[in-house]
Amino acid sequence: MAGVTRGFSRYSPHSSSQVGSNLINDQVPSNRSLQEVIRSLDGASTELVDRAKTIFFPGDPAERVYLIRRGAVRLSRVYESGEEITVALLRENSLFGVLSLLTGHRSDRFYHSVAFTRVEMITAPAASVRKAIEGDTSVGLLLLQGLSSRILQTETMIETLTHRDMSSRLVSFLLVLCRDFGVPSDKGITIDLRLSHQAIAEAIGSTRVTITRLLGDLRNSGLVQIDRKKITVLDPIALAKRFN
Repeated sequence: MAGVTRGFSRYSPHSSSQVGSNLINDQVPSNRSLQEVIRSLDGASTELVDRAKTIFFPGDPAERVYLIRRGAVRLSRVYESGEEITVALLRENSLFGVLSLLTGHRSDRFYHSVAFTRVEMITAPAASVRKAIEGDTSVGLLLLQGLSSRILQTETMIETLTHRDMSSRLVSFLLVLCRDFGVPSDKGITIDLRLSHQAIAEAIGSTRVTITRLLGDLRNSGLVQIDRKKITVLDPIALAKRFN
C-alpha cells in the first residue's frame, strides 16, 4: 500500500433537481437497471478514478455504494504482516462498497479498493440506498442480483490464488480475464485491458520479474500475443489444458 494515493476526479455531480424523484415517494419500475436506480438516488454522483489510484482504504468510513460504469476495480485485503491479497477483480456493472448496507450502522472498510484501469463509477450515499430498498422491494432485488455476481467474482479469484505454482496461477488469471474482459477476434480472445506486468504481479501475488518470464514462456509457446500491454489469448482451450 505504500505510495498509493487517492485519485478521485468528480464531475457532473447530480443536484437534487437533476437526480429526479426521491425513490421513497416514487416506486421504481421493475424494468429499470441497477445503474439507473443508483444514479437516481439522492446524493448520487459520477466519479472518475485514474488507473492505480485508491478508491478507498481499509479503515475508511463505509458511507457510499459504488457501481462501475467503465473499467475494472481491484479489491484486496491487507493483513497485519503487510501482505495484500486480491479478493476480486470487478468489471463493468459490478456493485461494491456495500458493507454499510449489511451492518445497518456506521462501519469501517476492511477492503483496499484500487482502480485497476481508469474507472468511471456511479456512487450514492448508503443512507439513500437503504431508503430506496425500504421504499421499493424491486430495488432490493436488483441489489441482491448485483451482490450475487460480486460473490461469484470473489470465489473465482480465490480459486485462482489457491494455486501455489505461479505458472498455473497466471494461466488461471488470464482465463478469468478472458471470461470477464475478453473480446473475440480472428486471432483469439483479446483481454480489453491494458495490463502492465507489475499490475498482473500485484493482482496474483507475484513479482514483475516472474510475470515477465512466465508471459514470455506463454508467448514462445504460441499461446498468447502481447501488443501495447494488451494480451490476446490465441487458443483459450490450449491454454486451459496447460493449466489443467
